[in-house]
Parts: sequence; structure tokens; C-alpha cells
Amino acid sequence: MKNILTALFMCLGLGTHAQSLHENPVGDLATGINDPLAGKVINMLGDSYVKNHRRPVEEAWHYKVAEHHGMKYNNYGRNGGCVAFDRTKEGFGPSLLVRYKDMDENADLVLIIAGHNDAGMVGTSKDSLAMFTDSVAKLIDCIRVQCPKAKVAWCTPWYVDRAGFKPVVKAIKKVCRKKGVAVLDNYSKKCVIKVRDDDFRAKYFQGKNDTAHLNKNGHELFVPVGDAFIKKVLK
Repeated sequence: MKNILTALFMCLGLGTHAQSLHENPVGDLATGINDPLAGKVINMLGDSYVKNHRRPVEEAWHYKVAEHHGMKYNNYGRNGGCVAFDRTKEGFGPSLLVRYKDMDENADLVLIIAGHNDAGMVGTSKDSLAMFTDSVAKLIDCIRVQCPKAKVAWCTPWYVDRAGFKPVVKAIKKVCRKKGVAVLDNYSKKCVIKVRDDDFRAKYFQGKNDTAHLNKNGHELFVPVGDAFIKKVLK
């Protein structure tokens, strides 16, 4: 009789477990205890790559990755924002060297996506490039004070064929290497985002002449790349 009761309780326990999985099918895939990213706080800091320009932020690849893993997601993106240059008079607000102070101090990861607008400001000016380089270093130091337990990582601009982009990305990579900051280098012809391809932009960007802002399909295409990078940084 005792063995029969034990077996019965075991069956009931298994039945309850199966029901709970059915009620929450995402379970371990998203916010379950087996996902090491679940519950982590991610601060996204940057420009319209982060803000997602004219589209809802829920379409952005970084939002999708955070949602999938059950992370707490904070978006501090602003259209037209720069790392080094104040664009308040143009309606784009202060630089990231000011805006980082608004971030959640309890972040586990601060992911910076910036440099596109700085590249336009830098152009071929060596003095502006030096200012940008110094600002990248200062921003990283300031973020580490603001968010003391956070890993800091950087996503570069796309492989845009205009003056300023190559030296700006080179400066980002150089400073981040010295500071021990992981970089997702998108300034490459190997990047899945083919920004120099007219047909690609027409399909995956918010406009055929847009070289910055992905549409919903573009973000979906980039999700696996961004997901792998975030998991690597937070391993």
C-alpha cells in the first residue's frame, strides 16, 4: 500500500510539472532559471541606432534580444546624438558625456551604439577626431563610475562609405582595446548588414537612401549577431 501511494504522489508531481510547462511554454528559453541572462539589467546608450529613429523601439534588435532572455531593458537613445559633440542648438541634445548620467546605476551591461553622427562631425578634421577619441575614453571611464558593476561594450556604426567613418571606428576600437571594452565591429564588408548595397538598403533599412536605421526586417536579420555578442560579453 505504501508503494502504491508513493507512486501516486510521484505521478501527481509529474502531472503538475507538465501543466506548468504548458502554461509557460517559453520557460527556460526566455526567463527561466536556466537562462543566465534572465533578470540582468541592460542599459542601451547612444543615438538613433538605439532610439530606432521613426520606428517603435520594440522592433529594435537589442530590445528583441533583451525580451527573449527576460532582461530588464533601459533605452537611452536619442536621434542625432553624439559621443563628443553637443548638438543642443540643432535639437539633438547634449553629448553622451552628459546623458550617461541618466542611466540606471544597477546595470549589468551598458551597450553603447554610437559614432555615426560623430563621423559626420569629424569628417577629415584631425582636431575633431582627437576630440572624439578623448571623449570615447572619458565616456567609458564615466560609465564605469556611474554603473560600477556593469560590463561595458560598444557596437560600431555600419560600413558607411563617407568621410569620417573609418577614422571614427578605428578610434573606437583602439580606445576600447586599451580599456578592455568588447567591440562588435560592424564597419566591415563581412557584416551581415550590407549598407553599401542599394538593393539591401531598400529591403532592410527605413529608406533606400538611409545608411543608419534598420527596419523591422533588418533588425530581425541582425538579432542572431547581437544576441551572440551580448551573451559573449555577459558570459
